[in-house]
Amino acid sequence: MDLLLINGPNLNLVGQREPALYGSQSLTDIEKELLETANELEVKLKFFQSNSEGEIIDCIHNCINSIDGILINAGAYTHTSIALRDALLGVEIPYVELHLSNIYSREEFRHKSFLADRAVGVICGFGSISYQLALKGMVAHINGSIKNQG
Repeated sequence: MDLLLINGPNLNLVGQREPALYGSQSLTDIEKELLETANELEVKLKFFQSNSEGEIIDCIHNCINSIDGILINAGAYTHTSIALRDALLGVEIPYVELHLSNIYSREEFRHKSFLADRAVGVICGFGSISYQLALKGMVAHINGSIKNQG
């Protein structure tokens, strides 16, 4: 099983940007922990981060015929990018939307996600553990252990 974790804008600053909100672990630290879990689950996991919407879309397009599932923390693009939504739907690869913070307990403009309604699942509010939950959930979904309840 080949999975890809995509992190969007400003997530390269995790660990130093607003640590009270996003935690003190760096994105590199989170990725190291995820690789350990992926190895335990016998899953190949790749990583991509960009602050550019177009680069993220190109990355999604490049997943066709090579990636079985996408984990995506699109950051602010979650709430603004129809193009990102269209890219995810266009490649027809299952995806899990995830966030470090609880987007529903934050500013009202963060309550709307352009990705959530077509995601296998949405995980938010558990800090860096959100990534672990998304990974395990996606693996279970692809293995048929759980079905999309949407």
